[in-house]
Amino acid sequence: MSLLSDLVNLNLSDSTEKIIAEYIWIGGSGLDMRSKARTLSGPVSDPSKLPKWNYDGSSTGQAPGEDSEVILYPQAIFRDPFRRGNNILVICDTYTPAGEPIPTNKRCAAAKIFSHPDVVAEEPWYGIEQEYTLLQKDVKWPVGWPLGGFPGPQGPYYCGVGVDKSFGRDIVDAHYKACLYAGVNISGINGEVMPGQWEFQVGPSVGISAGDEMWVARYILERITEIAGVVLSFDPKPIPGDWNGAGAHTNYSTKSMREDGGYEVIKKAIEKLGLRHKEHIAAYGEGNERRLTGRHETADINTFLWGVANRGASIRVGRDTEKQGKGYFEDRRPASNMDPYVVTSMIAETTLLWKP
Repeated sequence: MSLLSDLVNLNLSDSTEKIIAEYIWIGGSGLDMRSKARTLSGPVSDPSKLPKWNYDGSSTGQAPGEDSEVILYPQAIFRDPFRRGNNILVICDTYTPAGEPIPTNKRCAAAKIFSHPDVVAEEPWYGIEQEYTLLQKDVKWPVGWPLGGFPGPQGPYYCGVGVDKSFGRDIVDAHYKACLYAGVNISGINGEVMPGQWEFQVGPSVGISAGDEMWVARYILERITEIAGVVLSFDPKPIPGDWNGAGAHTNYSTKSMREDGGYEVIKKAIEKLGLRHKEHIAAYGEGNERRLTGRHETADINTFLWGVANRGASIRVGRDTEKQGKGYFEDRRPASNMDPYVVTSMIAETTLLWKP
């Protein structure tokens, strides 16, 4: 008699050319990921060759019941680390039957910015540092924390090793390898300052692909925590008090910044970001005011500061960039629950297209 795990792990390519495509989209909250699967007649590597699909938008908070159909447009393909073989994960965005992007479709507007000739010419690179917290399923309290109590103060947990300092490493490592298998440009992982909190980095990725890769990496992590029976939280301040919050620091450079004389270009870009500080903060994630307090390696939400190697600044420039006179900078303001399509495209728009 076959075990359930045997059937889950069946290799379809032994018996059929058909594949399974898991269509992934973002739901009505702007952070909830939804997906469903369909059978295709054979392997596909080009998103434009995939069929559009639809779903009931009234069940995701994206359409009224009397006109509930929302259309999925396939945009990016990744290998499926769960089904493996030729099976795929498909990042989609969402449209009305008439072809208009629905309000929660942030990818469409971002793609327009990234296709602007002035942006294309500058080849914007992004590296996003996604922090998150693992919670115990029934009590919504971080893994490794005593029920109803607190662990020892922060200090030993950042990049820590050992059963009393590191909680959830099996989930983190499974996610790391699954992302590499899927074709996500994941560049690293580390334990964070608050116990039960971790970070993974995606990038460098160019333009719209940064958002696609971050969303599929989040999806893969959500699926792995589902298997592990752990709750995944992107709350920017999951535990009040003297505990670090969770951000999504976004590293950014353009072609001009990476070439000789780039440090002056970086300083001009930062100046423009400062002039639009309020607009960026408004788009950088819900609940960020609980995180950006001026403590725990943050700048106050109402203050724009930049500095070299300063983790208490809004924008941090690395020592290497200052020394070499070219490179990149880090926007430390985005919250962990930010939309990467919104944040990456807004940074490009402000620094490359906006005229003060």
